[in-house]
Amino acid sequence: MGNEARRRAYLDALGITAWQRREANAESAREGETAPAQPMATPPPQAPTSPGTQPSDPSPSSQPEVAGLDWSALTEQVAHCQRCRLHETRTQGVFGVGNPEADWLFIGEAPGAEEDRRGEPFVGRAGQLLDAMLHAAGQSRDSVYIANIIKSRPPKNRDPKPEEIAACLPYLRRQIQLIQPRLVMLVGRVSAQTLLDSTAPLGRLRGQVHRLPGFGIPAVVTYHPAYLLRSPLEKRKVWADLRLARKTLEEGM
Repeated sequence: MGNEARRRAYLDALGITAWQRREANAESAREGETAPAQPMATPPPQAPTSPGTQPSDPSPSSQPEVAGLDWSALTEQVAHCQRCRLHETRTQGVFGVGNPEADWLFIGEAPGAEEDRRGEPFVGRAGQLLDAMLHAAGQSRDSVYIANIIKSRPPKNRDPKPEEIAACLPYLRRQIQLIQPRLVMLVGRVSAQTLLDSTAPLGRLRGQVHRLPGFGIPAVVTYHPAYLLRSPLEKRKVWADLRLARKTLEEGM
């Protein structure tokens, strides 16, 4: 299978016919999408946290044992982490996978059962769909970096608790410092609301370019692949998100 045929196969998995970069707005209108013609920036970084909504920001600077760690030391610390009680029920920590110098960083919320077993984020059916999303955007697991907000699986795949997120965020923030990505894709509601310090629903966070608080990196919000497996009609909205992300990178926003 040639490269073009392979790309079309990945687009088919997303319910999309072809990449039409110069006609993105017209295509979106025909599909009933709201085309993100001009990305919009959020308020300046370091917005204050709303009381009772998100955990306080435990940045690496407030966690001296995390600040300054290189990849090897950071990976080792995650493997033996006992910051929260999730270490009591997990099989292993799920650190991340991909290119440590990637332009694109994809951030989900937490490992599931298969991720906990294999030690890699976004595997199984949801991982296969994420792979299709990556390839449709001209990327792969080897060219991007994929991580989660927390590194241990919550029991029964429940949402992470605020104290679990607060305990684990220093690891993710150190990963971001080491990778220095040009763009972050926030995958799913928990990831988007936590890292943008927002209580807005995911649908309202999509379609615009945010700035990751504390870093200033452009961030685009999209649906989690697990949600798309339950709601396949939403796949076209992910295609719009990927177009916005790619445009943001191309224009150096």
